[in-house]
Amino acid sequence: MHLDQIWREYGGALRGFLRKRVANEADVDDLLQDILIKTHAHLSEVRDPAALRAWLFQVARNATVDFYRARAKAQPVNADDLWYGAEEEAGALKDLEGCVASFLAALSDEDAALLRAIDLNGQSQKQVAANMGLAYSTLKSRVQAARGKMAEQYRACCAMELGANGEIIAATRKEAACPKC
Repeated sequence: MHLDQIWREYGGALRGFLRKRVANEADVDDLLQDILIKTHAHLSEVRDPAALRAWLFQVARNATVDFYRARAKAQPVNADDLWYGAEEEAGALKDLEGCVASFLAALSDEDAALLRAIDLNGQSQKQVAANMGLAYSTLKSRVQAARGKMAEQYRACCAMELGANGEIIAATRKEAACPKC
């Protein structure tokens, strides 16, 4: 299949796909051009003509993600532009930070070590899995289970109000149920 034929067949659908994800029409045109260039450069890698449509839309998804990543990096965040202040951000989370050490101590040594390495020390899960000689999928399951146990401790200790994206907005300690922190 030739590039011009592919573009005639799928160009409109790709434009519609991008319009749903990008508001500015000029940005849509730029992304379409990037997709056309990538299609021209890598079309020979598509072995199955039946997979062409899926491949094109995957290229479009990746181009959209790259577009938003580049845009986020290009626009530094000014603290004065934020709708909340540092004191508000620190409020609920700062109150809960004191519980981390005691809650980790209540977990098994293995669970606590996983959470310390990944969540507190910032090691990648793949790196920890390799160091422990575990399959990556096994480690991911163990980390999720450990995080679940930690969350249970927080729920037993505190009444939390969560925002739309799951962020903690407010936390109130349940004094009787929270002798740990």
